[in-house]
Amino acid sequence: MDGQTDSGGKITVWVDPPRVPAAEAFEKAHPEIEIDVVQIDGTVGGQTVKQAFANFDSAGEGWPDAIFFPSNDDIAWATSASSNYAADLTDLLPDVISGYDPAVLSFCDIDGKIRCLRNDAAPDVFWYNKAFFDANGYEPPTTWEEYGDLAVTIAAEHPGKISGFLGDAYAVTRYMQAAGCPTNDRVSETEAHIDMTDPKCVRAQDLLSTMYDGDALSTQGIFDGDAAEAGVNLVMSPGAVWWGNYLFRDTWKIPAGEMSAIAPLKWEGESDPSAGNEGGGLWGVSSHITGKQLENALTFATFVATDPAWQVELSTGLPGYGPVQDAWLAKLEADGYFADVPATQEAFKAAAAAVQPYAYMLYDTGAVWTETVSPTLIDGGSMADALNDFGTKLVNQATSVGYTVVGG
Repeated sequence: MDGQTDSGGKITVWVDPPRVPAAEAFEKAHPEIEIDVVQIDGTVGGQTVKQAFANFDSAGEGWPDAIFFPSNDDIAWATSASSNYAADLTDLLPDVISGYDPAVLSFCDIDGKIRCLRNDAAPDVFWYNKAFFDANGYEPPTTWEEYGDLAVTIAAEHPGKISGFLGDAYAVTRYMQAAGCPTNDRVSETEAHIDMTDPKCVRAQDLLSTMYDGDALSTQGIFDGDAAEAGVNLVMSPGAVWWGNYLFRDTWKIPAGEMSAIAPLKWEGESDPSAGNEGGGLWGVSSHITGKQLENALTFATFVATDPAWQVELSTGLPGYGPVQDAWLAKLEADGYFADVPATQEAFKAAAAAVQPYAYMLYDTGAVWTETVSPTLIDGGSMADALNDFGTKLVNQATSVGYTVVGG
């Protein structure tokens, strides 16, 4: 494109606080590359980075050469016709791209072009408290429907035990995406398909109604300050691979030897498992650079996406890049935290291929979810009321940011 710059090699990268160690590892590995590391607001759903880029787009200068997007939704505006910040990496990094499972990289595949690289894979597995199950003679479910029924049974037999959380922004992907419900179905840059009457949305609503009416779900979110009190009573739930270390071990302090994971659940009548995805951050490279500046930015992107010095030694999530996943998974055995380490390792490896299609959009589905579902339930509404409110407001928000919404 016109106006591309070449600094002669110096690059500027923007990273949120958890990715500062990635940039530092790059500096250590590549002392020959001059780099400015700028720490940015890492708030998911925050607007500061988007606003800064709008200013850069207007001025025609100022963009970082590479970035870790604070919100995955940011890739929608970063690839829009009005910004076109994120470079098409398809022909620039083909060897890196080939190392990803297509399902993991699907969030970066926009109109057939790979516009970002995944930092970590964050597919949902099915978590359960193996110690509790073994002590009480329960068998883990294999279908979503069995999960709902068992959740109600456990809540009745062990009051206070819960089987899921509804109050955080990831709950929409945990349940609605896993059901195949079209909330984030990108038809084109200006058209979105949203249809809460779709049978796949209805089956998610039926599941959540069954569990909520049976006192098996918490209206709290997993990040709530007091979620740890409920977390120790969680007996099972779909949840991202990073739940294991981040939530169970480090945040909720659940003792070692209790939690374990199995592969994602299937819906009755379907042969393949079906899962949502909770996060898994995105790296982007500027389309506004060329020459040595671009070459060094691509070296940075390759490092943070693929190098064990970051992805195995320092990153807390399962690497998105396939060739280094086994080395990261081997660390689970050394840690010895999970009740069944081999099963958990296998679940992590199998989960990525089960993630259902889901596009990052200019509207914030997770924010709409948190603003509607738990508040409606807390006010005495039914799950049907909550999801109806969610669907209405989601369409309104999509329309307000410029999408033509189609249903059916």
